[in-house]
Amino acid sequence: MELGINTFGDAGLDPVTGKIVSHAERLNQLVEEIATADRVGLDVFSIGEHHRKDYAVSAPDIVLAAGAAVSKNIRLSSGVTVLSSDDPVRVFERFSTLDGISNGRAEIMAGRGSFIESFPLFGYDLNDYNELFNEKLDLLMTLQKGGKINWQGKHRAGLQDADIFPESVQKEIPIWIASGGTPQSSERAARLGLPLVLAIIGGSPFQFKRVVDFYREVGRKSGHDPSKLKVATNSHGFIWDTDQEARDIFYPAISASMTKLGRERGWGAYTREAFDAMSDPEGALYVGSPETVARKIVMLYETMGIERFTMQTPVGVMSHDKVLRTIELFGKEVAPLVKEGIKEVDARRK
Repeated sequence: MELGINTFGDAGLDPVTGKIVSHAERLNQLVEEIATADRVGLDVFSIGEHHRKDYAVSAPDIVLAAGAAVSKNIRLSSGVTVLSSDDPVRVFERFSTLDGISNGRAEIMAGRGSFIESFPLFGYDLNDYNELFNEKLDLLMTLQKGGKINWQGKHRAGLQDADIFPESVQKEIPIWIASGGTPQSSERAARLGLPLVLAIIGGSPFQFKRVVDFYREVGRKSGHDPSKLKVATNSHGFIWDTDQEARDIFYPAISASMTKLGRERGWGAYTREAFDAMSDPEGALYVGSPETVARKIVMLYETMGIERFTMQTPVGVMSHDKVLRTIELFGKEVAPLVKEGIKEVDARRK
């Protein structure tokens, strides 16, 4: 089971210190976070794409390329690339470039995005939301296979015997499909034989088992190798020495961020009561001591058999030294406990 970090590159006001973290400062911090995650042995680092003031990253591949220069082994992924409002040829060229710089560590996580700012920004109609994604995913998968590209679509000029460069180091750059857990997204990924990433940020993560089972069953019936039908989950989290310290340190940042989003989307305020409930064993937050977080990840593996878990941290703006330390604890203390726990689960199943 792979473990990693996901981040949106949150910037702006730190609710604890009152300091404004600029976009430039946050971008440089991300490079250091990639280097730290690599040094402590984590498997993957993914960065989201957004086009709004509270996130510093509109071009994940550029930040990942900077991270490639200060890392050796960690896989480098978008988290996500908003494919519907981008050009698949340019996406593939950029990630092929990242693949070369990183010597074969690039991945693409393709999604429709949970924000819509990129659609008017790049001149796309939200009425074409689903159609754009399906068509562009088809082209991206065609590009993934390499060779002369022949393709025809509705929303982009067709390609005839086109060559796309640079050539990637990997035979095929992995493409993951990001989903909020809808049956439609899971079915799409399964029929195409693409690995699935589930964003689990509320409720109980174990409620998603039926989505995972549905995905794998559709993929199997579609004739795909079960070993290729990988599932990853991404959840908010933070690790410190004790459960109480982890909750107390993490709450101000995540509360400020989620309350702001709540005002935009009509949710209620993100209360401490709700936060503590989601930090409990059955909740969607992976917040606590190394032992607590490891135990929850092992439970996720035992329940759903996922192949990858990424912890989204920070959520909101936090002191950089605290983010670096939680990454250190994840790699040095949580990961060994998870590996041991998985061995015990697998042994019981035999």
